[in-house]
Amino acid sequence: MRALDLFCGGGLSSVGAHAAGFTTVAGVDFNPHALSAFGVNNPQARTYCARVEEIDIPALSDEIGPIDAIIASPACTDHSRAKGSRPRDLVNMETALAVLPYARRMLPPILVIENVREMRNWRGYPELLQGLRDIGYGVSEHVLDASDYGVPQTRTRLFIVCLLGRAAPLTIPALRTGRPTVLSILDPKGTWKTRPLAEKVKATRDRVEKAFEALGHDKSFLTVFYGSDGLGYLPLDRQLRTITTLGRFALVEPGPDGHTIRMLQIPELKRAMGVPETFHAGSGSKREQIRVIGNGVCAPVMEAILTHCRDLIRPALAA
Repeated sequence: MRALDLFCGGGLSSVGAHAAGFTTVAGVDFNPHALSAFGVNNPQARTYCARVEEIDIPALSDEIGPIDAIIASPACTDHSRAKGSRPRDLVNMETALAVLPYARRMLPPILVIENVREMRNWRGYPELLQGLRDIGYGVSEHVLDASDYGVPQTRTRLFIVCLLGRAAPLTIPALRTGRPTVLSILDPKGTWKTRPLAEKVKATRDRVEKAFEALGHDKSFLTVFYGSDGLGYLPLDRQLRTITTLGRFALVEPGPDGHTIRMLQIPELKRAMGVPETFHAGSGSKREQIRVIGNGVCAPVMEAILTHCRDLIRPALAA
């Protein structure tokens, strides 16, 4: 089965699609760094470095041929919450609506759109859902937490799941059991360079002190920068909190000469997104690679969605 990945980034969604038995035949993204990573991860796919809404869709359709699924992750920053918990609706609301012409032209049996939960507060959201229904899709909305799908990260996202000419699924069964924790993603001690905690700035030491008060001085833990986390730390027997486009997790470990600290590294963040060690996050700086990872979709969640949809439509395809 063949898939088109819109707003493909580095291709984390396509990792899930491949696991579900799909071959990604093309990816579209305007970020050249992310698209370069996508090309390495999907050497069989055509790549289009352009905004999704600017592509000549008939020409693209002719070039790639029939497809069985569109997977799309429109820009989510416009739908996230601004100060005062007011939903922002600033620019590029067309990015999500741009999926509609692709669906209308290509009519894939499966279409999945991923975004943050706040997308439902966006003023164009009803138009998007109605547009999908007008094309002939059954549409269902799912707010899924990646930690329920075998991913060692709590990452809640909205998935709009669409099946052409039939009712969309009401549930998405998990393919994996168990809830792996931060411990499952960490490299062995000594793999990465650490720094003495005492050398860090006072704000970091104050943040760590809260963890010492709660956990003691003899346990390793993560300190969490940025975000709205009230505690500012995370025990290693918990799931990682949501990875963003910024490096925000540091591992603090006790040692004979005092505590050490280091940031989580790219291989560890990849494990937390459910992609293999071989996944290429780009050739740029660590910051750029974290951006590729943080903008992605946890692969096991997309795998579960597409596997379930594939199984639902398979009898119709065989008929």
